[in-house]
Amino acid sequence: MTDVLEADLLRRCRKGEEQAWSELFDRHYAATGRFVHQLSAGFTPEDVEEICQETFLNVIQNLLSFQGQSQFQTWLFRIASNKAHDFIERQQAAKRGGGKAPLSLQAEDADGLTLDPPSSEPAPDASLIKEENMALVVEAVRKLGKPCQEVIELRYFADLSYEEIAEALEMNPKTVSSRLSKCLDHLEALATRLISREKNRSCPV
Repeated sequence: MTDVLEADLLRRCRKGEEQAWSELFDRHYAATGRFVHQLSAGFTPEDVEEICQETFLNVIQNLLSFQGQSQFQTWLFRIASNKAHDFIERQQAAKRGGGKAPLSLQAEDADGLTLDPPSSEPAPDASLIKEENMALVVEAVRKLGKPCQEVIELRYFADLSYEEIAEALEMNPKTVSSRLSKCLDHLEALATRLISREKNRSCPV
């Protein structure tokens, strides 16, 4: 779809045309799902579906604020990235118990508290460690700020070519290459610090 046709489609969506919204979802939903799936190795298909639904709900609520400063898909992926990050934070909060105090199975009154029986599951393995590190990498990407976050997510999460990224961000492909190289250097340093910090927290001296 050309920029002119997509601009017309967005105009129709803003007018509230149901058919236009259906066309917009058909055009972008699958790509958004692939993008979200690559943001975390731990996302299940159900997780991806939930994040995509939240993303497109946000699009419906905020399309009037999109003024076309970037490609629509770039704006859409930015929303999806934020929703995925929120989802990861909710997952991590749930793993920490959501603020509920653990309670022995022998306790008489479990009202409002979470039972904490010994787990029969195997100890965390390398896949869990990899998943946790991936979440930290995603966190590091967000901490880099908008210019680096955009170019890294579009290249490695959305799997766009340099030419496609250049078109989306309205810059020269050589500039994309240069920015990506610098941003990856910053990302490596920041992610290494975050992973090291997390290891120190889990293994106190």
